[in-house]
Amino acid sequence: MTLSGKAKLAGIIGWPVAHSLSPRLHGYWLSEYGIDGAYVPLPVAPENIGEALKSLPKLGFAGVNVTVPHKEAAMRAIDELDDNAMRLGAVNTIEINEGGGLVGRNTDGFGFIENLRAGAPLWQPGDGPAVVLGAGGASRAVVAALLDAGVPEIRLINRTLARAEVLAADIGGPIHVIPWSQASDAFDGAGLLTNTTTLGMTGHAPLDVELARLPGTAVVNDIVYNPLRTPLLEQADVLGLKTVDGLGMLLHQARPGFAAWFGHQPEVNEGLRAHVLAGLHGREDKSS
Repeated sequence: MTLSGKAKLAGIIGWPVAHSLSPRLHGYWLSEYGIDGAYVPLPVAPENIGEALKSLPKLGFAGVNVTVPHKEAAMRAIDELDDNAMRLGAVNTIEINEGGGLVGRNTDGFGFIENLRAGAPLWQPGDGPAVVLGAGGASRAVVAALLDAGVPEIRLINRTLARAEVLAADIGGPIHVIPWSQASDAFDGAGLLTNTTTLGMTGHAPLDVELARLPGTAVVNDIVYNPLRTPLLEQADVLGLKTVDGLGMLLHQARPGFAAWFGHQPEVNEGLRAHVLAGLHGREDKSS
């Protein structure tokens, strides 16, 4: 990493933010490409999020990532939202335009699809319905991205049925809400299963689903990356199913922001994965 008086500045805003792997991720790219710039953690309490965001242009920032608990609240301070952020009701990437305005984007769905394509290159959206576990913010991004990619049907399963029904109504399209108790029935004929819940994450309750009814050609993905090999992925391995871990979603969702802030299109490779994994030990959060 190179720093001069002309260094480009970016960072991540969260509360707390010390757990975030994003500084390590972006720091790797800054060093790898010899860019004059810095990416810093910015702890901002919820009551200060609007003021903090409005201060960024005055401080010379090119932009920031936004993580929990600010992804929805940040929208109220944004001058311009892209269509995807408006659709999902959340931003995770902010750019400062030439006039000093804040432009909000959501790159979670991009990161999800890019990770899936990199980890399971033979998977095709038309292979069959996609089963999505969970109906939180991450699920919204995943469901929208899968529909945009051309998946013919989403089978959405959540422990709170009403929350899944709200998501389905908000996003629209061929989304079928299924009670958690009937999860195994939804696996018949599926081309993809994705877990977007915190179940199976280090420090959280296990994810108790039986995968035997998934076709042998199905891909199983868990957006959790701590642990990297979750019990869901281990069960899929035993059945001989193709698996995709969650780390790549974090890595790929960072690419558009880095390119916008620092003027270089970064690459996700094994060197980056190893560097980020080295900083993962002891982390219990899957947010960016």
